[in-house]
Amino acid sequence: MRAVVMAGGEGTRLRPLTSTRPKPLTPVANKPVMHHIVDLLRNHGLTRIVATIHYLADEIESYFGDGTEYGVEMAYVVEDTPLGTAGAVKLGEEQLGGEPFVVISGDALTDLDLGAVIEQHRRWGSKATIVLQRVENPLEFGVVITDETSRITRFLEKPTWSEVFSDTINTGIYVLEPEVLGYMEPGRVYDFSKDIFPRMLAEGVPMYGFVTTDYWTDIGNLQQYRQANYDALAGKVRLQIPGAQIRPGVWVDEGSEIDPTARLHGPLAIGRNCTIAAEAVIEEYTAIGDATIVEEGANVHRAIVWDDVYIGKGARLTACTMCDRNIVKEHVAVGEGAVIGRGCTVNAGATISPQVKIWPDKAVAAGATVSMSLVWGIKWPGSLFGGDGVRGLANIEITPEFAIKLGQAFGTFLKPGQSVMTSRDTHHASRLVNRCIISGLLAVGVNVSDLRSYPIPLSRYAVRQSGDGGVHVRVSPYDPNSFLIEFFAPSGINVDKNVERKIENLFFREDFRRTSMDDVGLLDFPGRALERYASGFAKSLASTALPTAGFKVVVDFAYGSSAAILPRLLGQLGIEMVSLNAYFDDSKVRTFADERPRYVQQLSTIVRTLEANAGILVDPGGEKLIVVDDTGRAIGANELLALTVLLVVRAKSGAHVAVPVTAPSVIERIAREHGATVIRTKSDRRTMMELAQAEGGELDFVGGAREGVIFPEFQPGFDAIFGTAKLMELLARERRPISQLMEAVPPFHVSRVVVPCAWERKGRVMRTLIADNRSGQVELLDGVRVTVDGGWVLMLPDPSDPQFNVFAEAGSEDEARGLADRFAARISELAAS
Repeated sequence: MRAVVMAGGEGTRLRPLTSTRPKPLTPVANKPVMHHIVDLLRNHGLTRIVATIHYLADEIESYFGDGTEYGVEMAYVVEDTPLGTAGAVKLGEEQLGGEPFVVISGDALTDLDLGAVIEQHRRWGSKATIVLQRVENPLEFGVVITDETSRITRFLEKPTWSEVFSDTINTGIYVLEPEVLGYMEPGRVYDFSKDIFPRMLAEGVPMYGFVTTDYWTDIGNLQQYRQANYDALAGKVRLQIPGAQIRPGVWVDEGSEIDPTARLHGPLAIGRNCTIAAEAVIEEYTAIGDATIVEEGANVHRAIVWDDVYIGKGARLTACTMCDRNIVKEHVAVGEGAVIGRGCTVNAGATISPQVKIWPDKAVAAGATVSMSLVWGIKWPGSLFGGDGVRGLANIEITPEFAIKLGQAFGTFLKPGQSVMTSRDTHHASRLVNRCIISGLLAVGVNVSDLRSYPIPLSRYAVRQSGDGGVHVRVSPYDPNSFLIEFFAPSGINVDKNVERKIENLFFREDFRRTSMDDVGLLDFPGRALERYASGFAKSLASTALPTAGFKVVVDFAYGSSAAILPRLLGQLGIEMVSLNAYFDDSKVRTFADERPRYVQQLSTIVRTLEANAGILVDPGGEKLIVVDDTGRAIGANELLALTVLLVVRAKSGAHVAVPVTAPSVIERIAREHGATVIRTKSDRRTMMELAQAEGGELDFVGGAREGVIFPEFQPGFDAIFGTAKLMELLARERRPISQLMEAVPPFHVSRVVVPCAWERKGRVMRTLIADNRSGQVELLDGVRVTVDGGWVLMLPDPSDPQFNVFAEAGSEDEARGLADRFAARISELAAS
């Protein structure tokens, strides 16, 4: 008699264990489950084996080879496409040689007495004998009903409780006569329990059920996989655990070194060439695979650890599954039921919450708490928030489930009954995420006023008027495949670091408030937010110069939602406006960053053609503006900043302006010439908004180096809509074209270089840069700013990406570039060391 081992399944319910390894090769007590099955067959004299393989077939064939090493003869049939249990066996008909054969699963664990089954099969004269077992809950299995002679009378595939006429289920282990293969044609899909056996039963072919009390378990999910390991270690199933039993219930394989102070509490198994360091504790029901290192003070309890795993000092693994080639650094905690796929790195102090699954080749940042499964992307960040808000890949890192939890976290931070304003850009995927956030907010008892598709400045203004907080969802301006989610304080500016940390803590702990049905939040769609913005807009533009200036302006709205309001507002100011791309197109919103040069070129051409006074490109979010002068020349970001400062200080004596540390030094020169005051600030947007809000009304202008402008007299947030009108007002006072005004701005030369640097090395690089330049003039307001060679260089770690931004100003373009390159090279050297 021969044997067929079914080993072609993908094991999808065991992912991520089976993402990189076929299910039959998943280890039970440090030996692949199919290896245990081959041992069982050999021990019962079944040494001629045919394996049907499909998923990761090469790995199974590579492991067993021709079977000589395992005392058997192995042959293989490969399913190009899945053919079902019977169709796969039909493929191996030639290798079976016309003899009776046993069919057994290569991914179920059993110590079945096959000899007894085969003997009874022959005694009955059966054509097909099915091994049955009694279970408490037969709903997930095929139920087989037999008469008093054990002859099968009925099959029920996954019955309901009303159909459960027996508790004997089909284990998938069969003894079959070769005639059974005549019921199928080669290459077609057949299943024994659904197709072949019912047909044989209908024809009256003698089929019998053998009820066994031996151990058998279907390793169908992750919990069953862990339980199979626990049962093997506890001796509930008769199998051979690799290694020597150094004391009852403790197996240690050859080459492993165990420190005398380490504590081993069996039952447990330790594979070959492992190192268990001082004071490490290996608790009961733990299996540790080959070449694994468990460092000092680590605690491993009821964990299934595969090969080549590093477990750092003080780490705690509890009832989890750890695939091969993982690195778990010091003081990591992995919770019950968690699964970490192959090739992952969990950095120091991170926590993997219970039941979380991490797919292969991922990295978890130091100190991070992973509270939901990490399937796509490459890393789980140490914090949710970056420089501007929460940023992540659409539907990969920021999923609907993620967005709901984020809404719950923000809502739990707020008080029940408080109100949040939500808004989004025009992209339909942003609508999905926005609605999920709304659901999370409502679930924890927070009311929501959804502004729907709305420019960011108007959303900020609405929050200031009547909200306890706000959320805006948009396609990230830095990556068209990512979302950026911003959270607003009651003032309309982005929430501060303390609030971010509180939201993060609630998110990672999943410590969300629970409300009764009556306390679920209310959702409304406010209708007067636009009118309130327009009213405040008009009051803040009191100049009488605009209506008489006769301005003609070309405005490109880049398919953003600003087109819904700015034409009306500028028209009320007496400005003739030509609109471009003034309708919503969500596909264009995603491509704005890539298409921006084309937009600017088009705008320049139209300004020249129409002989307009200026061209304005408003980004889809309504926060940034790009200006083209009356000659069609696009004004650079730093040039626009200097021009705006010039206009502000000429319009008001003793004006106060704030600019980031990245801005050119010419700003101070302009201010001195007009008796104005310049305040240098950090370059991040939130700091600039906080400054605009906190200066007690003294600041007249806050400008960023990335086309963002704030006029605090109206609101403390970046606003290209109001900024456009205010710029026109300031130009109207001058009664000179922009091209002439730009001649009053002294020339300057600023260069920027981006240098990659891993997150974990940023701190060391900063420390070394400060030490390198200690003898010079160093400022540490934001990054490291060094005065050198008649200019300056700023080395600024990026808050959202693993990189440094190097800015340099000098007397010429070449000098500025050379200065930036020089310091960038030093950062590259430090980042690589």
